[in-house]
Amino acid sequence: MNPRGCLEYQVAHLAERLAEGNLGELGVRAEIRGEALVLTGTVGTARCRQDILRIAHETLPDLPLLSDLVIADNGPPDHAEEFW
Repeated sequence: MNPRGCLEYQVAHLAERLAEGNLGELGVRAEIRGEALVLTGTVGTARCRQDILRIAHETLPDLPLLSDLVIADNGPPDHAEEFW
């Protein structure tokens, strides 16, 4: 298998790890761009984002990691809804 194919297999393994178990994170996308692993998507909490970054680093420790993971704002609204 060529190095790129092996890398794609490792990224697929990372996606499986993120989707299973307690994390169950299906809204995160992992892909290789150039020589870096890029994670994108929305997660529920800062803790969830930290866990995802840790797992990504454990799975692919030799790749630079770029994160564009956004934490969903699940808090109450900061202002009243206006009706027209």
